[in-house]
Amino acid sequence: MDRSVKITSGFIVLVVILGTYIVGSYHRLIYEKAEINAQWVVVESKLERKYDLISNLVETVKGSMKQEQEAFEKITDAKSKMVETTNIKEKIDATNKLDKSIGRILEVIENYPELKSNETVIRLIYELTEAENNISAERDIYNDFVKEYNKSIQTIPKSIIIKVLDFEKAIYFETESKANF
Repeated sequence: MDRSVKITSGFIVLVVILGTYIVGSYHRLIYEKAEINAQWVVVESKLERKYDLISNLVETVKGSMKQEQEAFEKITDAKSKMVETTNIKEKIDATNKLDKSIGRILEVIENYPELKSNETVIRLIYELTEAENNISAERDIYNDFVKEYNKSIQTIPKSIIIKVLDFEKAIYFETESKANF
């Protein structure tokens, strides 16, 4: 075999190996992104449960807390934003706003003995606590997937692939404050 055939064969083998590695890396990125999206769906379903409970709580206490109309409006606005948008960052922002508003409502409930002892209110607050715990667990899983994905896109060839194919860093689900349910 002459030298040019060996060089050409070696080059072809190198290109095939490199191509296989790049394609494998691309598929791994797709898989990691799919994991993040699947986990976000789980988080979102838990958030929807929480929002339903918050709506029920608001309806239950609204008549007794007329002076808290602004907080009720903020809750409604945040919930609407959560439902309307498909952008994860905007949903996270809406969730944080909602948590602040519900935190205010819960503080005020403490000042109303008849609400504090109302069985429906007690049950809804208990269910909200459970929902928040479920969200926290699912958020941790989601953030773990995001962390792994964001770390992996910093390696070669993935760092090149994300620039060429317009992949973006994933967004962590961080809470600004936690409502005390």
